[in-house]
Amino acid sequence: MEFFPSLFDPSRKLYRYIVLTMASLMVFGSYFAYDSVGAIENILMQAFHADRTSVGAMYSMYSIAGFFSVLLGGYLIDRIGTRRASMLFSLLVTAGAAVVAAAPDLATLYVGRILFGIGSESLIVAQSAILARWFTGKELALSFGVCLTVSRLGTLFSFNTMALLATRFGFRSSLWIAAGLCAFSLAANWIYAFLDRWAQPLIGLMEPATGDRIVVTDIRKFPLAYWLVVLLCVTFYSAIFPFTALSTDFFHDKWGLPQASGEGRSFIAGVFYNLTHMFTTAQGVTSIIITVSMLFAPFAGNLVDRVGRRASLMVAGSLVIVPAHLALGLTSLAPVFPMIVLGAAFVLVPAAMWPSVPLLIDERRVGTAYGLMTAIQNLGLLAFPYLNGRLRDMTHGYKASQIMFSSLGATGLIFAIALWRVDRQRGDILETRRISSN
Repeated sequence: MEFFPSLFDPSRKLYRYIVLTMASLMVFGSYFAYDSVGAIENILMQAFHADRTSVGAMYSMYSIAGFFSVLLGGYLIDRIGTRRASMLFSLLVTAGAAVVAAAPDLATLYVGRILFGIGSESLIVAQSAILARWFTGKELALSFGVCLTVSRLGTLFSFNTMALLATRFGFRSSLWIAAGLCAFSLAANWIYAFLDRWAQPLIGLMEPATGDRIVVTDIRKFPLAYWLVVLLCVTFYSAIFPFTALSTDFFHDKWGLPQASGEGRSFIAGVFYNLTHMFTTAQGVTSIIITVSMLFAPFAGNLVDRVGRRASLMVAGSLVIVPAHLALGLTSLAPVFPMIVLGAAFVLVPAAMWPSVPLLIDERRVGTAYGLMTAIQNLGLLAFPYLNGRLRDMTHGYKASQIMFSSLGATGLIFAIALWRVDRQRGDILETRRISSN
């Protein structure tokens, strides 16, 4: 009967796993709400008499907030502590999602997305700090993998349930449900704060250094290889997230995939039907990229540490983006296979790219390097959702957008090849295996 004492003993593994569960759930709602507008883009365009440019701008507003929140999130965590900062960020997420749900017009909806973005991006920073506070070594890698899987579940359920919710209960009710899930994540955050407060005097928890602070004086010391990784990061994510933001409409119009299925069933049965028929609905096909990454990302990091070849994997992942986007835009090939290819790239490139930074940058400047990389990434995610929507409205088609995304992939491939060559000159730092004693 050691189970119940373990619930109150912070030194026990069970207690840490409960903390991990709460830390994972605290971002579930924000990931669900982030793509809720993309999952019902056609319904929102009708409701607000908007165009695709306006839907793309909903994502751009989030990224504007993300750029500035990266600069401030780490600072706040340092100033007021992880518990208080994460609760503040969760409150902003919930408030922003509520403003989106209640918005009477597009301008108000944009305000809600900005507020939501400030909280959501900062909450991800706080979550990383929480994991570093509670886990070390192999447990830290495991904790990041678990949190990634749970967060991707939020995206998966958003794409496969929002349209069903909107058709059953109305678009505004579906957005309120997204806000309700953000409130659920706020409750998980409150439970974490209670557990953390209880444990701190018992096991002497220390506040970790946040990973996204930017120290301007450090930037001039970064090598060329780092800047190539940053440029690859911008082009790679800009070829993925702005595409999925408006791809539901794409798959519906070009291939005639239904916007929502499971009609004539109970709601739960309808959700189950959508998830098990992912390859036959517009939202389901959109979520293939996320599903592939959700299933394989937890193992990809360990694989990269075992085999090395980080620069080569970034080249390979960047290479396959180009034909995948061209196939979607210029051919009538069924979209499932190109989406699986994009999902594979979405596993390979981030798994090799993000762990490369500590190998290129002095340990004292890694926080600055990650913060700058994330901020610049958000600049790309600010521009390209809007450009995607604008191109689709101007051309009344999808070829121009897909050529834009394949061009981003080709540009990223150039950066990846340049990185591979620079790394060879530096002694194959990124290609070697990373041996850990943990």
